[in-house]
Amino acid sequence: MASSTEQFAQNLSLGTFGKAKELQKRLLFTLMVLVIYRIGTFIPVPGVDMAAYSQVFASGSSGGAAGNGMLTRMNMFAGGAVERMAIFALNVMPYITASIIMTLMKGSMPSLKALEKEGAQGTKQINQYTRYLTVFLATFQAYGIAKLLEAQGFVINPGLFFQATAVISLVGGTMFLMWMGEQVTARGIGNGVSMIILAGIVAELPKAIFQTFNLNESGSLSGTLMLMVLAMSIGITVLIVYVERAQRRLLIQYPKRQVAGGKMFGGENSFLPLKLNAAGVIPPIFASSLLILPATAGGFFVESGPGWVRGMLTYIGYGQPVYLILYTALIIFFCFFYVPYVFKPEDTADNLRQHGGFLPGIRPGKRTEEYLSYVLNRLTFIGALYVAFVCVVPEYVLSQNSNIPPSVRQLMGGMSLLIVVSVTLDTVAQIQSHLVAHQYEGLIKKSRMGRRRNAKKKG
Repeated sequence: MASSTEQFAQNLSLGTFGKAKELQKRLLFTLMVLVIYRIGTFIPVPGVDMAAYSQVFASGSSGGAAGNGMLTRMNMFAGGAVERMAIFALNVMPYITASIIMTLMKGSMPSLKALEKEGAQGTKQINQYTRYLTVFLATFQAYGIAKLLEAQGFVINPGLFFQATAVISLVGGTMFLMWMGEQVTARGIGNGVSMIILAGIVAELPKAIFQTFNLNESGSLSGTLMLMVLAMSIGITVLIVYVERAQRRLLIQYPKRQVAGGKMFGGENSFLPLKLNAAGVIPPIFASSLLILPATAGGFFVESGPGWVRGMLTYIGYGQPVYLILYTALIIFFCFFYVPYVFKPEDTADNLRQHGGFLPGIRPGKRTEEYLSYVLNRLTFIGALYVAFVCVVPEYVLSQNSNIPPSVRQLMGGMSLLIVVSVTLDTVAQIQSHLVAHQYEGLIKKSRMGRRRNAKKKG
């Protein structure tokens, strides 16, 4: 049975949206930021021979930069910026990696733990540290890309000046995107970083679909295989929608209590919803961002370097068995690591106890916390297997056919579909929340105006 909020939301109309001016401003601001982002993906880094670079990237030569599967993945996240070697080629991946590192450090460093307990001011300071770390990681990755471009012969005038120019352009682009993402989170709709990644993937999807049909017309891709890819993508999408909306609802009871005047309050029942995949798209994004670092480091050893280092980088290259194992393990790890930051059983148990709520058959306090942790761990285990399956299995199946271009494998794979569907569902839910809040405000205003009119008539 639908909740009262869901029933209320079903009655929303376009008229309600037309009156929600604040929501319209937020949507327009988000759209403006995404347009600026798309423009930036077409501004190339100075000094790159774009004719030679684009030709090799399009050919997918295994010996060139385009043959690196991780660069293809970076291109998917960056909305084609890597393919055009634009100033937004690094996208927000250094910021995501910095966030992972800071989250890990908060669990091990007492000083960061103390900052986190200081509330808003401590969080602000931690965010500042995250930005500093983002600059460092972006500089490291940008320099690796500059060295890789020089080694592959894609630079007009190689040397220190080009390296400095490339680093400044790429790091500046990353920091600008990070700032725009924070602005979208504060003044727009949805999570800013997720919206930027979503915009990049959606912008490349039509190209991948068009490329697939062209391969079918030229005979490089059979109609049967194309239909199988399409059917698999639709099936994965349906699975994602079903699981992302799945919840485990725990019954919460509130005892009746008598207040002044002899009136009885309480005695109602409610539900505590626990999502099956509480971590969302964060685990695969975290895992990908960490696996991109070795690929960047490979730029330093593309011409020379210890043989064992180059061999190790080959084993963990994109699509290799070791890479798939690491990718799966990192996804599962980050699912269990991130969920406690989304839902804290200890805080939830304390809130229930303070408000008089309890789980039937479970004592308030420590026993409630233990039960919530038990249920959450079971859900997280299922959710982690689901995310790993969605992200790894379709990617592996598509990689078995060499006729499918790397860009099509990435965009038709499970990870891109998971990001698109999950972020879209979350954004629609936020829009719906704004509309519901606006309608509630309208009802309150009408109620107040009615009271004033009645008061005037009585006066």
